[in-house]
Amino acid sequence: MPAVSKGDGMRGLAVFISDIRNCKSKEAEIKRINKELANIRSKFKGDKALDGYSKKKYVCKLLFIFLLGHDIDFGHMEAVNLLSSNKYTEKQIGYLFISVLVNSNSELIRLINNAIKNDLASRNPTFMCLALHCIANVGSREMGEAFAADIPRILVAGDSMDSVKQSAALCLLRLYKASPDLVPMGEWTARVVHLLNDQHMGVVTAAVSLITCLCKKNPDDFKTCISLAVSRLSRVGTPSSSLGRQELGHGHHPSWFARWAGHSARCVPFVSPEDAAVKGRLVECLETVLNKAQEPPKSKKVQHSNAKNAILFETISLIIHYDSEPNLLVRACNQLGQFLQHRETNLRYLALESMCTLASSEFSHEAVKTHIDTVINALKTERDVSVRQRAADLLYAMCDRSNAKQIVSEMLRYLETADYAIREEIVLKVAILAEKYAVDYSWYVDTILNLIRIAGDYVSEEVWYRVLQIVTNRDDVQGYAAKTVFEVRAPLEGVSGRGQWSLALLTPTPVHSPPVQFSLLHSKFHLCSVATRALLLSTYIKFINLFPETKATIQAVLRAGSQLRNADVELQQRAVEYLTLSSVASTDVLATVLEEMPPFPERESSILAKLKRKKGPGAGSALDDGRRDPSSNDINGGVEPTPSTVSTPSPSADLLGLRAAPPPAAPPASAGAGNLLVDVFDGPAAQPSLGPTPEEAFLSELEPPAPESPMALLADPAPAADPGPEDIGPPIPEADELLNKFVCKNNGVLFENQLLQIGVKSEFRQNLGRMYLFYGNKTSVQFQNFSPTVVHPGDLQTHILSGPLAVQTKRVAAQVDGGAQVQQVLNIECLRDFLTPPLLSVRFRYGGAPQAFTLKLPVTINKFFQPTEMAAQDFFQRWKQLSLPQQEAQKIFKANHPMDAEVTKAKLLGFGSALLDNVDPNPENFVGAGIIQTKALQVGCLLRLEPNAQAQMYRLTLRTSKEPVSRHLCELLAQQF
Repeated sequence: MPAVSKGDGMRGLAVFISDIRNCKSKEAEIKRINKELANIRSKFKGDKALDGYSKKKYVCKLLFIFLLGHDIDFGHMEAVNLLSSNKYTEKQIGYLFISVLVNSNSELIRLINNAIKNDLASRNPTFMCLALHCIANVGSREMGEAFAADIPRILVAGDSMDSVKQSAALCLLRLYKASPDLVPMGEWTARVVHLLNDQHMGVVTAAVSLITCLCKKNPDDFKTCISLAVSRLSRVGTPSSSLGRQELGHGHHPSWFARWAGHSARCVPFVSPEDAAVKGRLVECLETVLNKAQEPPKSKKVQHSNAKNAILFETISLIIHYDSEPNLLVRACNQLGQFLQHRETNLRYLALESMCTLASSEFSHEAVKTHIDTVINALKTERDVSVRQRAADLLYAMCDRSNAKQIVSEMLRYLETADYAIREEIVLKVAILAEKYAVDYSWYVDTILNLIRIAGDYVSEEVWYRVLQIVTNRDDVQGYAAKTVFEVRAPLEGVSGRGQWSLALLTPTPVHSPPVQFSLLHSKFHLCSVATRALLLSTYIKFINLFPETKATIQAVLRAGSQLRNADVELQQRAVEYLTLSSVASTDVLATVLEEMPPFPERESSILAKLKRKKGPGAGSALDDGRRDPSSNDINGGVEPTPSTVSTPSPSADLLGLRAAPPPAAPPASAGAGNLLVDVFDGPAAQPSLGPTPEEAFLSELEPPAPESPMALLADPAPAADPGPEDIGPPIPEADELLNKFVCKNNGVLFENQLLQIGVKSEFRQNLGRMYLFYGNKTSVQFQNFSPTVVHPGDLQTHILSGPLAVQTKRVAAQVDGGAQVQQVLNIECLRDFLTPPLLSVRFRYGGAPQAFTLKLPVTINKFFQPTEMAAQDFFQRWKQLSLPQQEAQKIFKANHPMDAEVTKAKLLGFGSALLDNVDPNPENFVGAGIIQTKALQVGCLLRLEPNAQAQMYRLTLRTSKEPVSRHLCELLAQQF
């Protein structure tokens, strides 16, 4: 990087920062900032001959003000102008400003792309690195489309500097993660593998990150990297070689060695059993690292210790992932065991976490069990709750039939003093272990009842549901379960109390007669909650069916005034219905109605399923660990684990910057419109498939419903009818102004007030489009009856295919929590040309008060504009053909904004037309062409914009084949200047 001279110190910036720091109050700071903003604005507007140093200084001040949390709405063009400077410091500040303040959907992106293209072609490594960093930081789809083909060439070029290669690899990785369909796979993929042998460590680590990501999509294309990776890892891990001594640097260099170990762990699954040489070299390298871990430290410096431990833990992670070398696994377990009593809390945490994974391996499970006393002691004495939680996880993982009773008893003992944050998880694990490794049913029942007694309300419904399922299906345990619960003198209420009563009600105990059993049950009736009383009333009516001698006693209880006139509706209804049923129905009818329910079907444990959800994706293997103890049986017939499902976040869930709630997962079966714009809007990238082009895929996924089923346009119909145009009020006064902001752009904030913020993201191709509407609740109060509806006024019809537009909408949730955000998707098809945009009616209740307003949806005819390139001769020939008076619309108007040629060009491109160079004799004029795509017809359009800088006026001329379209497009475009 070039040295910065003293003249680049920017004293004015230093003084301004000092003034801000010396402000005694927030008001003083704001006053100083406003003064500086006014000064900068006057400099940018008044002095057209600002030198590069002044621009750089003022742009730096704007950047500093933005980082203080203030909005900046000017200075972007000056930052773009800095990109054309030949001075490093000026260009650097310009790129920094753009990376921080310029949105990926900004109108200036095309200008920025031109500057970046010039820097990439300059072959100046410093400028190339700055340009690549900017591409990676902005990461917009438009930038990806512009440079995705150039960056791979820079990466594999023989004359590229090491710093440029490193930046190119990381930039390509950023674009691939954002939009994988834009990164072409070709010859460069084979050449990038050889970067693993590069002498520059920065290039190697960047290449590792890129190859690791690419491997997930096309593993077959990168099989050759495995041997190279293992060879490089072997050289690095063997300090006897000159390369090893050079790269290790006094024995350890964790930053990139850890990366190598992680990369190798991901590549090992592709090593076939026949690659004995590769496996041998890898095992040899891992053994070398384990041997070095036993050597005494060469230095007492903490950096040396951290480096050594980082390499060791990454090596152990690779051994665990490899899981085929018993000797290495046992050695790794023993090494981790030494860390269990280390004075560093972080090392104890990492050791426990790694041993949890080792416990699931058949080779190392017995070795892990030897540390059970140390782990139990950590569970009791550790001060850090996260370490105690890892200790509980390890006990759960190492549990088998030989130590189940010891581990369960220790976890129950710990549960009495456990942190509230992990109590529910401990309860689930105890319940699962008690079920999985129960040697007799009495121990299982005693354990669960003890669990209910200790944990109380932390026992979730899944736990006692599972207990009921098991006890119901086992006749030999029902009597013991009922007897044990009867002996509990003070049953807990809530979930655990209902669980105890449910166990007691499963079956009559043969020790006592039916009247005695009923008396025992009813003696606790007044102590129970409403939910438990309802359960007892259902038990009473079943007693009448099983034991007719109790009928009179039970009817007397049901007939009591405390039941028939109970204040609780549920209890009153049950008492009345059960009393009538026992009095009216015959014995046969009563037996049929109250027939015993069949045993529960064998299924996956609901407790295990809940624990998987609580631990998150990827915990399934650690929770199931079935391969370790194949002889273990579940009491209820075994557990069949099901794969965890991972929901994908919305492509634009944080558009408005609110604390967005996660959207519901989309159904995976459909390859329809719901998955289309994930790549377009920087969301999680979907895997592209070989087949139709992106254009064809877009059109096929946006296929509208068949004409014979117009109501299919409503993706999620609700019982209430949508309001028609006559049911809603007129658009808000600023609706036209808000609409005009979106004529030349597709994304942004459509509306915002003190309650609600509405954001828009949209994509249009040919006559089809998709729009995402994001509704953000800016308050802390929940919106009730939230109902946004698209209404078609005037010449647009409602939800039928006979109008100019067919709009498919999906309803949103009726409640929007405070600070949350919901998303609505609209699929749009243009059937013929139109003049009036749809209306968006938003209704909800806030604090009990109804709120309603109507906006104009940013869907204008130019959204279906397809740019068309043509030569000058073709343009003038077509211009003459459209010479009828009704085909031309012209408007002369005064400029409302500064007349900047680059901004004008960006707006015309955003409007949808193609800009034709060297067509108009006057180079100051702008000429464009395009075609408006509708399902019924195509409307050709030619435009000419003539700016007069001296008079600050424009003359706009449009010619199309339809008169209304010419006038409407002319009005829309004229309002943008």
